[in-house]
Amino acid sequence: MSESDTKAPAGGLLASLQRLLATLLDIMQTRVAIVATEFEEERVRLRELVVFGFVALFFVNLGIVLFTLLVVMLFWESHRLYVMGGFALLYLGVGVVAGISLRHRMKSRPRLFATTLAELSKDRDQLTPPSI
Repeated sequence: MSESDTKAPAGGLLASLQRLLATLLDIMQTRVAIVATEFEEERVRLRELVVFGFVALFFVNLGIVLFTLLVVMLFWESHRLYVMGGFALLYLGVGVVAGISLRHRMKSRPRLFATTLAELSKDRDQLTPPSI
């Protein structure tokens, strides 16, 4: 047996193992992509729940504030309008700042498993045998 005959089967075996590993990584990448999509859908669902929770909380708080204002207006004799206007501006200011901060945080969030997917793609590319 010549030296080239002994290298051919080993190279063939190595190339076959590389293809097998590349296929396994392909399958794993697909599964991770599915998981990432499912997590993304769950994030959207949770966002909707949070929005409805905040809407409910807002209207309950609005009812409490209006009831408080009714009591204040019934019993307070002087400067009640200035005090109510000051509190209204304070509440609106805090709400606007919190809303802007929340929107900024929600937009700056990266996609789930983006780094893992990129690394698996690099691994697959490195293990795929070059085309001849």
